[in-house]
Amino acid sequence: MGHWWYRNIIEPGKLPMLLALLSFVMSFLVTRVITRMIRAGRGPFKNITPGGMHVHHVVPGVILVIVGGFGAVGSGGHGLGALLSAVVFGIGAGLVLDEFALILHLDDVYWSEQGRKSVEIVVLTAALVALVLGGFLPFGVNDLTYEERQSRGLVAINAAANFFLALIALWKGKPRTALIGILVPFVALIGAVRLARPSSPYAKRFYAKRPRARAKAGLRAFHHDRRWAGPRRRFQDFIGGAPDAAPPDSPPDPEVSRGSDRRH
Repeated sequence: MGHWWYRNIIEPGKLPMLLALLSFVMSFLVTRVITRMIRAGRGPFKNITPGGMHVHHVVPGVILVIVGGFGAVGSGGHGLGALLSAVVFGIGAGLVLDEFALILHLDDVYWSEQGRKSVEIVVLTAALVALVLGGFLPFGVNDLTYEERQSRGLVAINAAANFFLALIALWKGKPRTALIGILVPFVALIGAVRLARPSSPYAKRFYAKRPRARAKAGLRAFHHDRRWAGPRRRFQDFIGGAPDAAPPDSPPDPEVSRGSDRRH
């Protein structure tokens, strides 16, 4: 175990990244526990409202991200300063991304359907950082052998090809697949060759005059959403808490209503 730790974490200089990831996940989990306790009216925690203004935890999160980021740059990535900066940065990033939906919508949607985006982006960020820690490099350069990496041309071609596949997957309306595909090229390839999501720019450009392809893409997206929407929502509720019930006069969330719209 000690040999693995030294070879895979200490020697490549990944200890700051590991500490940042751990503090990021712990910051998010602790924040969610506290906010759920505040929501339920339990425990000693209360919202911070000086002068009647609700100060969201994204505010101290931004400050910690700035302090940790500049601290890491100033420390040169070595020594105790780099480790402490990584922890501070991870804590701040957890606070910021926990309210990612608030930043995206410029509205307090923490306990709404739109607030689920915060949980999703946190899980996706943690997964991507974990892949990097596990040895995956952007655009699949790590898939090349040592001899192949000696050729700059092969490295450039490999990186460009994987980047192109990730762009196609994103164009086809598959942002999660594109992001993961940056680190795992086979995932980007699957996203690039399969049918596009019906609402994607690719589908609007190439399926407009192809009713069969448009219908097939819609049917595949419907089956995919019906299969995975339920488990994904239960997972998000388990981690972040179930959102409040939407008011009767509020418009439905497009992610929730997309599947039901295709049935009519």
